[in-house]
Amino acid sequence: MPGRPYFTRELFRFLRDLKRNNNREWFVAQRARYEAVVRGPFQEFIGDLAPALRAVSPHYVADPSPVGGSLLRMHRDIRFSRDKSLYKSWAAAHFRHRADSQGMHGPGFYLHLEPGEVFAGAGLWHPDPPSQTRIRRAIVEDPAGWKGAVRSRRFLARWELAGDSLKRPPRGFDPEHPLIEDLKRKDFLGLCEFSQDQVCAPGFLARYVDACQRAAPLMSFLTGAIGLPF
Repeated sequence: MPGRPYFTRELFRFLRDLKRNNNREWFVAQRARYEAVVRGPFQEFIGDLAPALRAVSPHYVADPSPVGGSLLRMHRDIRFSRDKSLYKSWAAAHFRHRADSQGMHGPGFYLHLEPGEVFAGAGLWHPDPPSQTRIRRAIVEDPAGWKGAVRSRRFLARWELAGDSLKRPPRGFDPEHPLIEDLKRKDFLGLCEFSQDQVCAPGFLARYVDACQRAAPLMSFLTGAIGLPF
């Protein structure tokens, strides 16, 4: 696996500048800089990640394509937002399950690079109600499998569960269930934090792959719960 650095502090400097100058004129003038320090390095990272991610699961895709690939667009969808900033002040990639190309919304791996906030994600954020119910039923039917996925030392050494939860137990589930706090989750999501120094270091690709490997039991549990292969 390549050990060279992909990202530099120039990426974070560009994103800070973009946050202060969030307008089309500035972005167009700085397009070459964006390509050199953000988009290009991120696409190279995604391309080199692809075989390692396939080793974690052959059903997950790291696609460096400039259009429709894993790298998320910098443009924001402002149609229904009070914040009319045109561009995101972060760079991110979403590594989706192959079933997503067929219209399904499966658990995914995620990488977020933002000044002062760098993290990986794994799981499902805001799943639809049928998926939430399937995951909750899977937790009830296989509590040992769930606990093995999210309570193991290997997982907890790098990850923590995050996201929103219901204030009350979900309808149709025992309020006294020993895993009721997990059953109340609305998001089934792990977060793993990194520092900017780690992102800019030569071994970051291996570090990110290690995080994905540690999250594999969670991803396997979630994909199985909603009827997808892992």
